Amino acid sequence: GGAASSAAPAAGGATAAGASGSNGAIAPAPGAAGQGAVSAGVDGGKPAAAGPGVKIYSVPYPTAAEMTPPAPPVVAGPAAASAPVPASESGRLEAALKSGKLLAILPLFALLGLGLSFTPCVLPMVPILSSIIVGEGANTSRSRGLALSATYALGMALVYTALGVAAGLAGEGLASALQNPWVLGAFALLMALLSLSMFGFYELQVPAALQSKLSAASNRQASGKLAGVFVMGAISALIVGPCVAAPLAAALVYISQSRDVVIGGSALFAMAVGMSVPLLLVGVSAGALLPKAGMWMDAVKRFFGVLMLAVGWWLVSPVLPVVVQMMGWAALFVGYGMYLLLNRGQWLAKTVGVLFAVLGLAQLIGVVSGGRDPLAPLAHLTGQTHDTPLTFKRIKNVQQLDAILAQTGGKTVMLDFYADWCVSCKEMEKLTFVDPQVRAKLANTILLQADVTANDDEDKAMLKRFGLFGPPGIILFDKQGKEIPQARVIGFQDAAKFTASLNALN
Repeated sequence: GGAASSAAPAAGGATAAGASGSNGAIAPAPGAAGQGAVSAGVDGGKPAAAGPGVKIYSVPYPTAAEMTPPAPPVVAGPAAASAPVPASESGRLEAALKSGKLLAILPLFALLGLGLSFTPCVLPMVPILSSIIVGEGANTSRSRGLALSATYALGMALVYTALGVAAGLAGEGLASALQNPWVLGAFALLMALLSLSMFGFYELQVPAALQSKLSAASNRQASGKLAGVFVMGAISALIVGPCVAAPLAAALVYISQSRDVVIGGSALFAMAVGMSVPLLLVGVSAGALLPKAGMWMDAVKRFFGVLMLAVGWWLVSPVLPVVVQMMGWAALFVGYGMYLLLNRGQWLAKTVGVLFAVLGLAQLIGVVSGGRDPLAPLAHLTGQTHDTPLTFKRIKNVQQLDAILAQTGGKTVMLDFYADWCVSCKEMEKLTFVDPQVRAKLANTILLQADVTANDDEDKAMLKRFGLFGPPGIILFDKQGKEIPQARVIGFQDAAKFTASLNALN
């Protein structure tokens, strides 16, 4: 039993401090005559010898409550007037997860998933599912469309949840692992092969041998088709996986820290269900929106075939040079446009053909004239002045970061995690960082950027340092080089929201 020392104020305003003895008692410091000292020790311990005129008072050990230091005094002035930094979206989501209340967690993450359903990561699944429904033929009913879309969505949600749980338990970046060129190339090739069925090269259906094993119901063809659609949904989860948004990051961090796969996995599944709402709407509306006539149906199938080719090219484009990307878009758009223009069709088909041909020619003219932006291929020819992007200092490892944080020169610091394949990173670059208010907020801030495209050991160490599972992620530091708590930005934010997030730097 160690002893705790306490002190009592002397009559003249001084304090007598105790020193620990070998027997566990407290020996008081010498005091003036008439002054008192306090000795705290275990029962049975011998009191320390008192100096001349000093009295010894034995008191019991203080309790934990008595040992709690008093609250710091309230300081008046500017420091007291500053408002606390509001919690970031990720912080609020982590707090909701830690509460363990599934009745609150599941609706919240389902609603957030619905918001994510309109992002570039989820939208490509709509033409994939639509092509499956169109492939059913002209007799597709609403109930059949709903069954197909629900099966597809279930496959996507289950695999998405499993990938998230595995990434959380492993503590590694899910996004970077799925952005391997081989993974992207394989999925793009699969999209191209599936698109051939939309052009009539073959009929897409599960082999009869596999149907017999998977089908327990009497209608083997329908059950077998549902099994194939489930597999397609599972494969499509690879599209959603690389998109690291605030809800996904919060769930992964919670799983990695708590190892609670029930709460974290349930949140991921609820979010995947929310992201599936547009897919379910496509299925429900199949009987009403998709045309029934054979000639129209063939045109629609070819259109979805082109969309599937576009999805495949979009998936593999992050690992391709910009020139190759633009040439691919030009070939796809011009090819489909000329097909519509050269074949017999009504004015609607001709109009769509002209539109696609113009889009393809714009890509072609842009790449020949030096343009390097597939989203704005002719922007460099307009002569308009565009806001220059922010200038970041690239850092590669933790040592470089620590060296800069140790010498901030009285400036705040912003660290941006970026990757070439990160769609949200490029949205931030083109839509948010160019805003004048954002640039004004960052006028006295050191701008650092960690490019984790390669996903090598140093990149993984940088991500692990901040518990991130992939970009986009922005970390804010104060003037002393310390991270500002509850101020992280995960996922895309528009200029207005990001400006508000930067208030933490002040």
